[in-house]
Amino acid sequence: MGKLELPPRALTYEEFLAWCDEDTRAEWVDGEVVLLSPASRRHQDLADFLTAILRAYVEAHRLGLVLSAPFQMKTGPDLPGREPDLLFVASENLGRLRDRYLDGPADLVVEVVSPETRLRDRGEKLAEYEAGGVREYWILDPDWQRADFFALGPDGRYDRRRPGPDGVYRSEVIEGLWLRVEELWRDPLPPVLEVLRELGLV
Repeated sequence: MGKLELPPRALTYEEFLAWCDEDTRAEWVDGEVVLLSPASRRHQDLADFLTAILRAYVEAHRLGLVLSAPFQMKTGPDLPGREPDLLFVASENLGRLRDRYLDGPADLVVEVVSPETRLRDRGEKLAEYEAGGVREYWILDPDWQRADFFALGPDGRYDRRRPGPDGVYRSEVIEGLWLRVEELWRDPLPPVLEVLRELGLV
């Protein structure tokens, strides 16, 4: 299989969606295609772990929909098309969903950091998600064992949120959802059923 050829010119977002198939991991930034590197096992394990927990919790409480990569999110007309590792859309905002992308901000976005995305996740995407109205943003770095949580304040700017003294982070967007942050760095990760039991789902 040959190396994927990038388009020879700038694309509109609609052209990008037509060009990008379901096997291509890429983002759209100012008309340019940015290809994403394959995820490491650690990255994928954490993303899958969180997807399983959030999806089960959200479905059980009928709060909305959880989607994982590859799925596009376009938070605004003048903002890039990104492919978050995980996003949650609340029930009242499900009208933003299109067949191939989310037309507007997710209520919660999770990015699992890898070495090549560290600056982008903490810089460009932080600013874009804030400007685009993503209500809660988690940046999880398994290599550095660092978790950063942000929530939109009344002024439309991100405020940092921290776990409590017990090491537990409680989501502001997904009511009742909490996580023990140190467990995100375990290898292997805790059994999903064990976490769901603690959340009262099984």
